[in-house]
Amino acid sequence: MQYTGQSLVVGDHIDTDAIIPAIYLVSSDPEELGRHCMDGLDPAWKNNIRPGATLLVAGRNFGCGSSREHAPVAILGAGIQVVIAHSFARIFYRNAFNTGLIPLEVGDDFAGFREGDELEADLDAGTIFNKRSGKRIAFPPIPEGMRAILDAGGLTGFVKIRLAARAAGAA
Repeated sequence: MQYTGQSLVVGDHIDTDAIIPAIYLVSSDPEELGRHCMDGLDPAWKNNIRPGATLLVAGRNFGCGSSREHAPVAILGAGIQVVIAHSFARIFYRNAFNTGLIPLEVGDDFAGFREGDELEADLDAGTIFNKRSGKRIAFPPIPEGMRAILDAGGLTGFVKIRLAARAAGAA
């Protein structure tokens, strides 16, 4: 699976309150949350998103703070499917998979990305190609079980598929 797009870069320790401020947690609708994505950082930030053609690039400890699932949902609702980061907060990382957001951890290679870079993330090859720099970097492969969750669009889709398969086997 490949994802291409222009990078939007944020710094280190972007917490879930910056991603989706608590005032907007009265909704679980991805579109509504997406309209307020990164309002805690910069309300105009989302104006630079090209839905389906933007990859978020973040620094260290992205998604720290509370364990709210609204944060990855807001990113997806804003039209971003992939977050490339130096590192992720543990609970955000798992919530990303559960909601269908693709988290790619690249460590110190994060420093090679700039705002507006054209990137190609290839999940099957485990690489990200930066067209500006010509550099290709590797990221750890997504474990098979987590990949199955992503392929189903998140944990809810994964469970629905498993239950349907189980019901079909019982019929």
